[in-house]
Amino acid sequence: MKCNLTFLAIAVAIPMYGFGQDSTKVVNNQYPNTFSSGSANVSPFNSSAKRFNDWSISVGAGVPLMQTADLTSIKSKNRGGNLFGYSAYVSVDKAITHAFGLKLQYDRGETRQGWFDTKDAAPANARATGQVGARTQYDAISILGDINFSNLLRRVDNHSPFRWAFHGYAGVGTIAYRAYQKDEIGQRLMTEKKPFKLNSLFGQVGAGLKYKVSNRVDIEGRVMYVVTGDDGFDGGGNKNSVINQRTTGTSDNFFNTTLGLTFNLGKHESHLMWHDPLQEMYYRMDVLAEKNQDITVCKKGDLDNDGVCDDWDRQLDTPAGARVDGAGVALDTDLDGVIDLYDKCVTVPGPVENQGCPTATASNGGMVEEQSRTLEGIEFDLNSDRILPSNTPILNNAVSYINSSTGDYRVVGTTDTRGTAAYNKNLSERRAGNVKNYLVKNGVQSGKLEAVGKGKEDLKYPECDPASKCPEWKNKANRRVYFEAK
Repeated sequence: MKCNLTFLAIAVAIPMYGFGQDSTKVVNNQYPNTFSSGSANVSPFNSSAKRFNDWSISVGAGVPLMQTADLTSIKSKNRGGNLFGYSAYVSVDKAITHAFGLKLQYDRGETRQGWFDTKDAAPANARATGQVGARTQYDAISILGDINFSNLLRRVDNHSPFRWAFHGYAGVGTIAYRAYQKDEIGQRLMTEKKPFKLNSLFGQVGAGLKYKVSNRVDIEGRVMYVVTGDDGFDGGGNKNSVINQRTTGTSDNFFNTTLGLTFNLGKHESHLMWHDPLQEMYYRMDVLAEKNQDITVCKKGDLDNDGVCDDWDRQLDTPAGARVDGAGVALDTDLDGVIDLYDKCVTVPGPVENQGCPTATASNGGMVEEQSRTLEGIEFDLNSDRILPSNTPILNNAVSYINSSTGDYRVVGTTDTRGTAAYNKNLSERRAGNVKNYLVKNGVQSGKLEAVGKGKEDLKYPECDPASKCPEWKNKANRRVYFEAK
């Protein structure tokens, strides 16, 4: 029978690229407020800002089973047992986006089909009854599209670390094989096909379930359906042979079930296919930046890096890390002249020289400070204790303020509501410890600071329990470190 296969073209997804924004350190002799502030530098995005690995190598082995053919591997009505072959593959993988990649794959294996294994003796009347055994040795090279459905279908920002991913594969290539048949006379070569010819084209489609063992290694179970496009692949002989006249099929196809490993290559900590882009969709995008690399996303630029393009930004020198309104003006909730980023009493008006907090009159008629004030605005990425570059202006101002004061301070770390209480307690302690270490390295006396972690028991937004009830900017605000007077 002549092969008459039509292979569907694989739609290639448009590459997506991660954008990162980091603020650089601002030095200013004045206390930053609504009317006087520093501005961040902007540098163009380039390849050195890439944070994720996108190359890997995969290897695996498994069992192929002839399914749609005149001679099959799977138990059928005309014989008693199943025959198992072997297969192996190796591929070089390139991730184009977090949800799509390409594989250049080499497969090698042997299928076994028919009434008996070719390693066994044939029945005495095998040829007369047509009860033959067959095996096919094959080599194949193919290009496969890889769709990460776990990322493609993600529609909510759950921000939960995930270790399982469901992948779909489809592709075409060239296959070469030797098909042997055995009866009581002996074993003989029935069909041979050379690679890289028009009639050697084949296709395969399937799915795999990956488990992330570590940032460098994944394990995957995969099931592929291979369409050979050839009626002689099963060892049945030419189209007019006794065996191949039994059915009207035009292609001998088989399932290939494998278990394999993927080794992620590169210097970065994580692979692109394990990245959830929704983790930074809702708050700035500085999670991607590691080398103070910013991307210009507006035609006329974004001078202060606040997410509002300069052509409609009413405040072009917004301090790094400050939240702004739609016009690019730093928020000042209590309208006291100190923006929320530096206002220790966000909802209560106070003078600029007192960091936005009110003052109270002491019994002797002098002025005393409120001891309940806190300094906030130091926030963290999910499951991270790394101090973001956008936090450094706040911390540098905290150094100046603490050194100029006579009191001691408590550095308090918190988390959002994801994770267990024990895990969050430990994470919050690490966050507070890192901030304390930063302050000490920049001149604060260690004895003036105490680092404590409160886990998820001290939420800035208590309504965000569970975290899925809130937008991500609120959850990030819960992942914070703040200072309070002891």
